[in-house]
Amino acid sequence: MRRHHLHPTDEGRLYLATVIDIATRRVIGWATADHLRTELVADALRAACAQRRPPSGAVFHSDRGCQYTSHEFAVYARELGIRLSVGRTGQCWDNALAESLFATLKRELPCDRPWPSRAAARAAIFEYIESWYNLRRLHSSLSYRSPADYETDLAA
Repeated sequence: MRRHHLHPTDEGRLYLATVIDIATRRVIGWATADHLRTELVADALRAACAQRRPPSGAVFHSDRGCQYTSHEFAVYARELGIRLSVGRTGQCWDNALAESLFATLKRELPCDRPWPSRAAARAAIFEYIESWYNLRRLHSSLSYRSPADYETDLAA
């Protein structure tokens, strides 16, 4: 599951692309860049695959953004053994997990003015995802457990 999100900075835009484990709601891969090219989403998928080492045939679901439907991304996913799935046109709930993450991020990591730099925004995003969202934030859809705790319970 994926989506991208914009963070304004005094240096210009910073985009965030994520890969979310649908079972645990854990952000398993993410990347930032000053652009929305295919490279950004490929970097997020690369990070997820490095962390999880998914079995061949694992499914990566996205919306119909040009980065996700590009030939370059299809080739890259195939090399990783990842199957691509895209949502239906005009069906925002097909990507509800990603939309929910970004609404939560916007609410819990407020940005009432631009970050002073892309590095500052990236550091705040890292801290939020890796130290709060994945490890300690309670999710109602996970019976009020964090993604890490829920994942541990699934493995047991």
